[in-house]
Amino acid sequence: MTDPDILARIADALERLAPPPAPHADPSAHAAYVWRDHGLAETRAFTPLPLDLLTGIDAQKAAMVDNARRLATGAAAHDVLLWGARGAGKSALVKATVGHLRDEGHDVALIEIAGEKIADLPRLFALIADLPRAFILFLDDLGFDDMAGGQGPRLLRSMLEGGAEARPVNARLHVTANRRHIVSRDLREQDSPINPRDVVDDKLALADRFGLSLGFHVCDQDSYVAMVAGYAAKFGLDFEPLDAIAWATQRGSRSGRVAWQYVVELAGRAGKSV
Repeated sequence: MTDPDILARIADALERLAPPPAPHADPSAHAAYVWRDHGLAETRAFTPLPLDLLTGIDAQKAAMVDNARRLATGAAAHDVLLWGARGAGKSALVKATVGHLRDEGHDVALIEIAGEKIADLPRLFALIADLPRAFILFLDDLGFDDMAGGQGPRLLRSMLEGGAEARPVNARLHVTANRRHIVSRDLREQDSPINPRDVVDDKLALADRFGLSLGFHVCDQDSYVAMVAGYAAKFGLDFEPLDAIAWATQRGSRSGRVAWQYVVELAGRAGKSV
């Protein structure tokens, strides 16, 4: 058997072991997608909370919706960094904004992409660039501790700065992070062979590339109870404020997430679904 025959048989065997990836979901047809295995997949269900249920973040809601509406109507819009306390409503606001604009009649879709897939963004940009609809590209809970061989911040910066691989005009990045500057100053960076200060500054400079930066903070007790009241009213549930406060105290946190979890508990006790 000749060498070309052997190579052909090996290639055939590899093709059988690794079938081609599934085709992309139609990027014009659905409300929300996830980027998975280097391809676009429709979400199984997209049921964002109504925007008016997100309480205690009125200024952030107004800025977010105004910016996204500009994107949906073809006007200039910013990339957005949502930073701050865990459970404060950052991710919920991104999804609720898309749902709200769709209810207004705008053709806008959400695409969620994991942080470790940042290198895939140019491929995604090429897929959606020429479509007559707007896209909110959602990177949730982003950090760069072990991402893309340490190149994550530079990859994302290049896409935000408008170079050859910049995001198209019909898409804007929406990133959530627990820290305002996305990455923390880490003593391990002192092991870098180059000036550690330069490493830190390179990472911190990423946050400056977002035109809109929205901070989210731990809510006070009154705001927390108001969140619970809004959720409970939506689903026809009765609650005692002191019981809601005790629930938060047990978890050591007051936030929109904890308020929602308490309402899920209330619904379960009442034999209802939410």
